[in-house]
Amino acid sequence: QVQLLESGGGSVQAGGSLRLSCAASGSIYRGNCIGWFRQAPGKEREGVAATYFGFDVTSYAASVKGRFTISQDNAKKTVDLQMNSLKPEDSAMYYCAAGDSTVAGPLQTYEYEYWGEGTQVTVSS
Repeated sequence: QVQLLESGGGSVQAGGSLRLSCAASGSIYRGNCIGWFRQAPGKEREGVAATYFGFDVTSYAASVKGRFTISQDNAKKTVDLQMNSLKPEDSAMYYCAAGDSTVAGPLQTYEYEYWGEGTQVTVSS
């Protein structure tokens, strides 16, 4: 079993920054895929960024590339999402998710087995 706990959400004005953290525990190992997803009202959950734990590999949605950065700390088993130049359209519930090493589509929701409960991000204009 894998447990995921998100933190760092909040309210910020457009152009501001937030840093989200995902703390993983349990059966998480090198090669597992960890992703950040978001879901806004009326929209389906979408992949934002992902990384394979223990590997220098990252994926980003086109809408956040250049503004968001995903990083990991192997020892602490944490995965952070630094969000800069935030826009109102970034407002959503953000979720951390974990999949196994067979994940081929790291930004696809169906690839992930474990999910955190989410942290709210609200960006005002």
